[in-house]
Amino acid sequence: MSRQPRSWLFVPADSEKKIAKALESEADALIFDLEDSVALTEKARARDILKALPARSEGPQWWVRINPLRTDEHRLDLDLLGKADIHGLVLPKAESGADITELQHRTGSIPIHAIVTETAASLFGLLSYRDVPASPLAAMSWGAEDLSAALGAASNKDRKGRYTFPYQLARTLCLAGANAAGVQAVDGVFADFRDEPGLIEEALDAARDGFTGKLAIHPAQVRPINEAFSPTHEQLAHARAIVAAFAADPTAGVLSVDGKMIDKPHLIQAQRTLERAGE
Repeated sequence: MSRQPRSWLFVPADSEKKIAKALESEADALIFDLEDSVALTEKARARDILKALPARSEGPQWWVRINPLRTDEHRLDLDLLGKADIHGLVLPKAESGADITELQHRTGSIPIHAIVTETAASLFGLLSYRDVPASPLAAMSWGAEDLSAALGAASNKDRKGRYTFPYQLARTLCLAGANAAGVQAVDGVFADFRDEPGLIEEALDAARDGFTGKLAIHPAQVRPINEAFSPTHEQLAHARAIVAAFAADPTAGVLSVDGKMIDKPHLIQAQRTLERAGE
C-alpha cells in the first residue's frame, strides 16, 4: 500500500494460528513479533515460521519486530533478511538516532519503525532521529508498558484510566520527534482489547493530536483504528476547499473558506488530510 499504515497489528511470530487470524484481518501493516511475545526457547521456531511464509505481491505491509540491539537474538533475527517477505523492521528499545545508524549499517535501506520511549534514557534523545544521514527511518511509536517498568511505576494510569504525566510526556515527545524527523507518528497500544469504546476514544484523541496510525494487539482493534485515522467526508470536503482556495489565489496570506478565516497553517493541515486519504 502507498499510504502510511493506519493500523499496525502485532502478532506473535511463534503462533501459526494467530498469524492466520492476523492475515485475515484488515490491518494495513502486520508486525510479526520476535521480541516480548515470544519466549526465548521459541524464538528459533518463530524465525523458521516467518521464513516459510509465502511471498505475495499485494496486501498489508509485513514488518518484523526484532530483538533489541546488541543482543544475541537480535543478530539471529537479521538472518531473516533476504529469506522472508519483509517490508521493514520494528526496532524496540530505541534510545537515539545512533541506534538507527547502527541498525542501518547492518541492514542497508530497509525501512525502520522505531519504538522510541521504552527506556528512561530514550526520553532525552527524541530530537536526534532528525539528524540521521540518509535515514531509512519510516515511523516512530511509543511504549507505555516498557517505560513504566523502566521507571519503576506501580501504574501508568490514574484513577480515571488516563495516562499520568510521565506517559503523556513520552507520548508528546514521540509525536514531536517523529514530525521533526519527517516520519510517521504512530500512537501506542490500547491494552484492553475488549474495551472498544475506550479504544475508539483514545484513537480519535491521537488522530486529533497529529498521530496518523496506532499499534494494535488484537484483530478486533483493527477496524476501529482504521476508522479513527481515516478522514471523514466532511474533513475531506473542507480540506479540498482550502486547497482550492489557495490554488485560485496563491499570493494570498489569508482567505475565507466556509465563513472562517484560514492561513498557511490551515493549508498545510488540509494537504496532510488529503495525503492521508491518498489524494
